[in-house]
Amino acid sequence: MITLYFIRHGKTEWNQEGRFQGANGDSPLLPESYDQIKLLAQHLEDISFTHAFASPIKRAYDTAEATIEAMNQDIPLTPLAGLKEFGMGVWEGMRFNDVKASYPDMHDAYRHHPELFDAGQVDGSESFEAVQARFVADVDRAVAEYGGEGVNLMFFSHGMSLTAGMGALLGIPLADIRLRGGLGNTSTSILTTDDGIHYQEVIRNDTSYLEEAPDETNMV
Repeated sequence: MITLYFIRHGKTEWNQEGRFQGANGDSPLLPESYDQIKLLAQHLEDISFTHAFASPIKRAYDTAEATIEAMNQDIPLTPLAGLKEFGMGVWEGMRFNDVKASYPDMHDAYRHHPELFDAGQVDGSESFEAVQARFVADVDRAVAEYGGEGVNLMFFSHGMSLTAGMGALLGIPLADIRLRGGLGNTSTSILTTDDGIHYQEVIRNDTSYLEEAPDETNMV
């Protein structure tokens, strides 16, 4: 059995301000996020990891590097483009409330009805299907190359790409991937696979090791 640990990046300035970041927007991790990353590392430090992978976007890659450093393990880290966040087009950098006011139908679809989301109405945006395809392709390649009996792998990514991508790995219909809500910053979700094709969920959105409860600014 191969165990996959999917970790959302630490909380950023734009998370705190209620702004969409996306694949082409970014902002620094908050100072307190590094304290939470240390708690994450303590939570994982007794697990032996073969390899780690991270979105090349700075907020996720910084989270990966800080976590591995705090774990005191020699874990190779590889960037994977498929783990990047959802490309949100003109929404990137906009506040949530402004997007909701200007694009009410697409905002509702993005948040609650992904099967109705039309990327063409959000200039430069990706479709949910495109995000799922690239996410699954890179995870499958990582599992094929580094997987094996008893192997543990880490994947550092983003809220919506994790929601969409893990949903696809689990075979959840697109219309249903948002039913259980979002993922918190610095959260861990765990999937397992015996064959690199079929995946099972062990836990979703675990933040039990953090010292604060999730709120609307750190859930996507």
